[in-house]
Amino acid sequence: MSMNFSRRGRFALALAGVVALGMAGIAEARPGGKSGGGFGSRGSRTYDSPAATRTAPSTAAPIQRSQTTPGQIQQQRPGAPVGQAAQPQRKFGFGTGLMAGLLGAGLLGALFGSGFFGGLGGLASMLGLLLQVALIGGLVYLALRFFRRRSEPQPAYAGAGGHERSALGGMSPAGGGMGAGLGGLAGLGAGASAANAPVQRERSDELGIGPADYGAFEKTLHDVQTAYGREDVAALWTLATPEMAGYLQEELNESARNNAINKISDVRLLQGDLAEAWREGSTDYATVAMRYALKDVTLDRTTGRVLDGDRDNLQEVTELWTFRRDQTGPWKVSAIQPAEQ
Repeated sequence: MSMNFSRRGRFALALAGVVALGMAGIAEARPGGKSGGGFGSRGSRTYDSPAATRTAPSTAAPIQRSQTTPGQIQQQRPGAPVGQAAQPQRKFGFGTGLMAGLLGAGLLGALFGSGFFGGLGGLASMLGLLLQVALIGGLVYLALRFFRRRSEPQPAYAGAGGHERSALGGMSPAGGGMGAGLGGLAGLGAGASAANAPVQRERSDELGIGPADYGAFEKTLHDVQTAYGREDVAALWTLATPEMAGYLQEELNESARNNAINKISDVRLLQGDLAEAWREGSTDYATVAMRYALKDVTLDRTTGRVLDGDRDNLQEVTELWTFRRDQTGPWKVSAIQPAEQ
C-alpha cells in the first residue's frame, strides 16, 4: 500500500512539474515575452548594454538568443585589441645602416693599417680614426636620446577614448522629437531630456533621428504586437528582420502546439526615448526605450478559456527595441530586450 502511494505521489509531482512548465511557456505571451531575456541582433553592439534613458533608467536584459556571434563582432571591430598588443619592432633606416657600414670599414682599415682614407699616410690615418670616434660618439648620443624619448609616457588627450562627459549632465541625442502617440498619449521622445537620469554610458545619436523616425518606431511597435496577436506570420516577416521574424514564428508555433492562442489589443505607447543610434557600413541601427500598455491574454484554442492574462485590464511593459534600416529601406525590428527592474 505504501509502495502504491509512493508511486502515485511521484506521478503527481511529475504531472505538476509538466503543468508548471506548460504554464511558464504560456505566460508573458506577447512577442518575446516567453524568452524572459533579450533576443535578436544589434550589429556590433549585440552584447553591449544599451545606454540608459529616462524611460529605462536601469540596465536592459542581455541578448540571450542571437545569430550574431562574438567572433563576428570581433571581425566588425578590426581595431579592437586581441590579447596583448604586439610590441613594434625597432627598425633602422637606410641612412643609419650605411653610416654603420662606413664606420665599420673605417675601423677595420685602421686596425689593418690602411686608415679611414686609404693610403694618405699615418697622419691621415690618425685624423680618420679621430673622426670615426667623434662620429660614433655623436651617433651613440642620438640613439640614447631617441630611446629615452620612446620610453617616456605619452600625454593623454581629452576625448581620446570616447565622448568626453559634458559638465551639463551628459550628451543627449539630437533630434529627440515627440511622436504623435497612439491613443492621444505621449509618444516617442517624451523622455528625451535625461540630464538628471542615471546612465551607463553616454547616449548618442550618429544618425540625427527625427520625428519621422519616431513615428515609424511607434507604428512598428503597434503593428508587430497586433500582427502577433492575429498570428499573421506574413506581416511579421515584413515588419521584422528575418532573424526576428523566425523567432516570433517559433513562438507562435509553440503556442499552437500547446493548443493556446495569444490575443493582443489596445496597444498604447506611453513614453519612449532614444538610447543610441549608429551606422555600420550601409546599415543604420537605433535602440529605443519604450514603455507601453496593452491587453495581453492567452486563451485555450478550443474552449476560449483564459489561460493567462486579463481580458479587461491593461498591463504596462518597458522594453528596449532595436530597429535596423538597410540603405534607404524601412525600419524593421532587429532585437527586443526587456528592461530590468
